Amino acid sequence: MGQVDEVVKLVRDAFGADLVGAYRHGSAVLGGLKPHSDEDVLAVVRRPTTGAERRTLLDGLLPISGGGPRPVELTVVVETAVRPWRYPPVREFQYGEWLRDEYERGLVPAPEPSPDLAPLVTMVLMGNAPLFGPPPSRVFGAVPHADVVRAVVGSVPELLGELDGDARNVVLTLARVWATAATGEIMPKDAAAAWALPRLPAEHRPVLARARAVYLGEEDERWDDLRARLRPHAEFVRRRDRPRQTDTRLPAGAGPGRAGAAHRRPGR
Repeated sequence: MGQVDEVVKLVRDAFGADLVGAYRHGSAVLGGLKPHSDEDVLAVVRRPTTGAERRTLLDGLLPISGGGPRPVELTVVVETAVRPWRYPPVREFQYGEWLRDEYERGLVPAPEPSPDLAPLVTMVLMGNAPLFGPPPSRVFGAVPHADVVRAVVGSVPELLGELDGDARNVVLTLARVWATAATGEIMPKDAAAAWALPRLPAEHRPVLARARAVYLGEEDERWDDLRARLRPHAEFVRRRDRPRQTDTRLPAGAGPGRAGAAHRRPGR
């Protein structure tokens, strides 16, 4: 049984007839998995989850994700939370390897509002890759572009706070935020970087070029030689005007919570 099959079995066992469907998103549907990609799955259920069900998912995912070939990200949402669409919808559960330390200390993901579901649902619809259940077009309605932009731009303050510890993903996600808001497309990280590179002044290109090369497996992860350029690069992209918006700058404080996590995390 493959890793994604294990995830689907876990959610089917947990929810039974209350599971509507399970869908791939992220890199798997945006140009293909890369060396550092996660396996990303969105599960849709008919009713709110219980604490015991969320604990069961967490206990099952820790070995599947930690012991498998790739990290796994699983998001669970109730169908009535995303159709009809309203912003921000409530997410029932999300597992991601970036929180493993907290899970092992006893954290169990709980329901909370999630702007990040705007780009995530959009990717599910784009990818049209059901693992279980009906096609996503029968489960989700289209997400307004303004809500996708609102969500990804809202992730920027958190991204900047994580730059020192997660440079590659932060740099690539800032490029994707810029590209998404400017073009209306959710691109693979490497494609967003290719879009952004010629739009950067020469002094800021080496940071993004390095992040893209590492993401594609062309270079080893190393930042010591570019460490001093990371913050200036990130601040330049944050301030960069974007052509499809009236006020196109990425604001210094634009939205709460984990908005845009799906836009950024390893595997996207």
